[in-house]
Amino acid sequence: MSFSSHPLPSKSLILRLHSAQAWVNRSQLQIQVFLAALGLVILPVFVQAPLVRSWPWLSLALTPLWLGLGLYLMRHPKGLVWGDLVLGFGWIWLTGSLYWGWFRWEPVVHLPIEALGLPITVLCLYYGCGRVGSYFFLGSLLGTAVTDLYINWMDLFPSWRQVMQVEPALAPVVLRSVTSTLTTDVAACRALVLVLFLLVATAVALSTSRQLAWWAFGGAVLSTLIVDGLFFITAILA
Repeated sequence: MSFSSHPLPSKSLILRLHSAQAWVNRSQLQIQVFLAALGLVILPVFVQAPLVRSWPWLSLALTPLWLGLGLYLMRHPKGLVWGDLVLGFGWIWLTGSLYWGWFRWEPVVHLPIEALGLPITVLCLYYGCGRVGSYFFLGSLLGTAVTDLYINWMDLFPSWRQVMQVEPALAPVVLRSVTSTLTTDVAACRALVLVLFLLVATAVALSTSRQLAWWAFGGAVLSTLIVDGLFFITAILA
């Protein structure tokens, strides 16, 4: 009686299988970081914005909780990436609480206040730590800068001040006056330029590097289009 023998897989085949599995795991983690970054920028629109208008001190007091959660997660190998991302989100939450809580009626100081976490981000990158959270913060800041540029470009700062100063029930009245400005050909052309810029920035971040930090950056940048799109729809339907 003869037994057929099955050859053992070669060492090179095992290495290729391991490499393929590592690539799949890495790709899944990239997508997860991208989606998490996307959600963490959109989250304040629905959670922080109404909270900070009524209870700004409560919103500000939540900042240490975000930072503490990020540091806690970073103590564990499996939570290192997510803790890093939460830390970046913590600085965004802090600056958002400060601006929307006490300075929201003045659009000129929006970007400077949102950039208060920039020195910390630069220090982290200089010392080679917190890259995911730092790139996430930079992507969010870039999106904020582009949004403020468009609003200033369309001379909407006066409308911004009106929306922030009136009672929430009267905000739709102001938004209806903004609609005529946003639906012109000039507004469409300018919006198209900035949309293409954000899409290119996102595509470059996702396609030129496999580093998770760039995927966090791309998610934060792309989320700007979603948030701005929600504002546009709100203005149209007001």
